[in-house]
Amino acid sequence: MTHWVEGDWRWGDELDAVAAAPDSHRVVFENSHVRVLEVTLEPGVHEPEHTHRWPSVMMTDGPARIRYRIGDEVTFTSPDPLPPRTELNGSWCPPEGPHSVENIDSHPFHAIRVEFKDRAGH
Repeated sequence: MTHWVEGDWRWGDELDAVAAAPDSHRVVFENSHVRVLEVTLEPGVHEPEHTHRWPSVMMTDGPARIRYRIGDEVTFTSPDPLPPRTELNGSWCPPEGPHSVENIDSHPFHAIRVEFKDRAGH
C-alpha cells in the first residue's frame, strides 16, 4: 500500500474515494474532524482507482473476497474461502495513495469507514 507521509500528500481531490469511486463510497456523515463512508462493492465490480487521504477505522459487516491493486499490480487477494465471521470486524487503515479494489466473491462487500481528518495526537 502507498501510505501518506506528513506533509507529503501529492494526490489531488479528484482521486478522493467519494469523487473517483462514487458508486462504492457514500458519505454518511462529515464534519471538520471526521468523515464516515459507507463502502459497498457489488460482486464482480472493480472500482476505479482512488485514494483515502486520512487514517481511518474500517468496520466490515459484509465481508467478501477482494483483490487489492496498486496500478496494475495485485498486492493482496483474500483467501478462498474467507474465514468464518460471526461479528463485526474492524481494522486500522493508514492513509492510502492510489489503489483499487475488485470484489471477486458472489455477494456484496459492505463496510463503514471512519476517516479521521484531525491528526492531532497521532
